Amino acid sequence: MSNYPSDLKYTKDHEWAKKAGGAVAVGVTWHAQDALGAVVYVELPKVGAQVKAHESFGVIESTKAVSELFAPISGKVAKVNDDVSANPGTVNDDPYKAWLIEIEPANPADYDALLDQAAYTRLLEAAK
Repeated sequence: MSNYPSDLKYTKDHEWAKKAGGAVAVGVTWHAQDALGAVVYVELPKVGAQVKAHESFGVIESTKAVSELFAPISGKVAKVNDDVSANPGTVNDDPYKAWLIEIEPANPADYDALLDQAAYTRLLEAAK
């Protein structure tokens, strides 16, 4: 498995996004969970909350650090993954199955403006 699946979109803040019906599922990338180490706590917004692109929507805490989570697009939180809140370590097991929230996009075209796999991997390479 590639650490950065080609069917996802990515942000410079190391979140991934994937269309899920009319919503967009959001999680953290392999790079983010690897840099964080063992994830011990995740704080997510409530269903119905409004989120804005590039602004914080929650917190992820590991044994090494506390980091903010940033929304890839603006919209309304349609779903929250309570399993991740109850078992934060699932983010380390598979960050692409351990989605955090689903957002009903305010502007569906915002999704297309996110980074594709090639652009995201170039971003990671440039940061080394």
